[in-house]
Amino acid sequence: MLSRKTLVAPSILASDFGLLGVEVERMTSAGADWIHCDVMDGHFVDNISFGPAIVEAVSRYTALPLDVHLMIDHPDRYLERFMPFAASISVHLEAAHDVSKTLATVREEGLLSGLAISPQTPIEKIKPFLGAFDILVIMTVNPGRGGQAFLPDMLPKMAQAAIWRSQGGYDFHIEVDGGINALTAHDSVQAGANILVAGTSVFRAPDAAIAIKQLREV
Repeated sequence: MLSRKTLVAPSILASDFGLLGVEVERMTSAGADWIHCDVMDGHFVDNISFGPAIVEAVSRYTALPLDVHLMIDHPDRYLERFMPFAASISVHLEAAHDVSKTLATVREEGLLSGLAISPQTPIEKIKPFLGAFDILVIMTVNPGRGGQAFLPDMLPKMAQAAIWRSQGGYDFHIEVDGGINALTAHDSVQAGANILVAGTSVFRAPDAAIAIKQLREV
């Protein structure tokens, strides 16, 4: 079974992009477990963030696993551009043309395969894909921009996913992304999550190491 220990994945979307390498090194030194890369295309979400060139640049400043979250339409068309630098790639249920094939393609390359769902998507929509992914990403804000408040209505989704995982003998992480701080992390972990994507709460904390430690120990 995959480890259920709590992992903290700082999202570079909240970093100072003028000092991206320094910021990635800072999170690595502060004790991050993964580095989260939010890729946005201006179509699936109303924002454009960065593409494979930035993910490749991030990989040169850390040995930590890169957790690539594709908030883009037709993610299957772009997988090969991110695979050389990623340890995991998550695609949105709402955006992938052939979800099963896309998840399988990621796994075939030896990467962790993630399935992400937006707040409006019922958790029941993931059931046909149980067993096909290694990470379930539950968006706890509306995807597209950082700094939003956590949506507590997403907690029952985490709890339901954890029940299906346990009852069905499935093996996947539950990752939460959006509005994560010490308080919302505690609630999320209690509901079943074990990967915490954190942006503002770590990048803008007075001490990133303390902020990450607090998240991990909730």
